[in-house]
Amino acid sequence: MENNLLSGIFKQFMYYKTVGDKTISVLSFEEMNYQPNADSNSISIIVKHMVGNMLSRWTNFLNEDGEKEWRQRDQEFEASYTTKDELLKDWEKGWSCLFDAISHLKESDMKQVIYIRNEGHTVAEAIFRQLGHYPYHIGQMAYIGKLIKGDQWISLSIPKGHSKSYNTDKFNKDKGTRHFTDTI
Repeated sequence: MENNLLSGIFKQFMYYKTVGDKTISVLSFEEMNYQPNADSNSISIIVKHMVGNMLSRWTNFLNEDGEKEWRQRDQEFEASYTTKDELLKDWEKGWSCLFDAISHLKESDMKQVIYIRNEGHTVAEAIFRQLGHYPYHIGQMAYIGKLIKGDQWISLSIPKGHSKSYNTDKFNKDKGTRHFTDTI
């Protein structure tokens, strides 16, 4: 990666992966399969969908349509993981595919047109599309985790009622060259 935009994109994806990692780490496999109703997705199903999307979008990213013929999207919404380890292995596989694809990008690639479901996107637009999609689902995962854990949930951001002390601590530190994702 050769510039701040691509570095920032990488850091944003890493930040959201970390939020997902932290959510998954505090839940049992049974908890990750909790569904409040038949029309809702469990964390397990959300992970399966995200992995399917990542593998489809980021495999041969610059050369093939992002909606691969081999993808079975509807099956992503059916429970199939049998263990937490299996889920984690798949989770890492999806993210590795994404990070491998974006780590080779150059600034000159950002205006190249690629396709998702036969619709043209610049590389930048395709990336920003996924930077909207994945945090949406990771937010769902965190919310489900919070519902399940209740009072045992450890906030992944600033806990309610702690904004003032959090800001005081932040503003008492030197600005330096740190980026907000440097602490993940």
